[in-house]
Amino acid sequence: MDTLDIIVRHGWSRLQVSSSAGVAKVQLARTAERNALDPTLMSELTEIAVKLRRCPDLRAVILCGANDFFSAGADLKSSRQRASSGASLLELRAQVAAGPDLCQAWEDIEAVTIAAIEGFCIGGACALVVACDFRIMADGAYLRLPEVPLGMNMSWRTLPRLEALIGPSRAKQFVLFGEAATAEDCIGWGLADELCPKGEALRTAARWAEKIAVLPPIPVRMTKEAINAAAHASAAAVSFMDRDQFLLSSRSSDYAEGVTAFLEKRPPKFRGD
Repeated sequence: MDTLDIIVRHGWSRLQVSSSAGVAKVQLARTAERNALDPTLMSELTEIAVKLRRCPDLRAVILCGANDFFSAGADLKSSRQRASSGASLLELRAQVAAGPDLCQAWEDIEAVTIAAIEGFCIGGACALVVACDFRIMADGAYLRLPEVPLGMNMSWRTLPRLEALIGPSRAKQFVLFGEAATAEDCIGWGLADELCPKGEALRTAARWAEKIAVLPPIPVRMTKEAINAAAHASAAAVSFMDRDQFLLSSRSSDYAEGVTAFLEKRPPKFRGD
């Protein structure tokens, strides 16, 4: 089993990783592309989560983006390349497992995970922070899931996680309308755990991590596992097909119209086709 020091020194290309006193900080480091989740970044995020899962000297993990934004979500350029690659449906089905696998890997980390969110956190990035234990949001930050208004379903096995956090009505509003949920909204809904001044999300998350790090690690991990098992008992039954639903919706005329309308900055005209 890798120690925390080995994991930090692994040599990540899309991440900046550090640790202190049993707390790991994992920072998205693709800032020129607004931390968009391309296949390499998603692969590294999944790999580090798998390595951290049962790391014995780990107490907490802080996941953060840049100083003024978290992530713009899935890289649309990579998605378009995949759609036009000529890959078989079986190959595409394997490729689109990357998103749900990423979120599941972060949910499976035994230590407590804390997302520190500044600015925008959109789409797949929102799905990722929902898979963490806690979310610290700075003033001016927001979460947004634009998938449904663009003509596709919300996948990455996010819906049961959202429903467990904010209930069915709020989850439907958040997903269906695709509107930004401000930090204040998220606090009121129970989607965020603390609101802090702009620029202070990482510092606030570090304070949470320090509180966790001094607790006895075995009952902390046992408590997290038990609560997650209760909250997500039916999650697999609810969301096991969402990548197949994504493949279906992403081949529809409405999806093509939604993306085209978004790029052309006009209202879409959906036909249910």
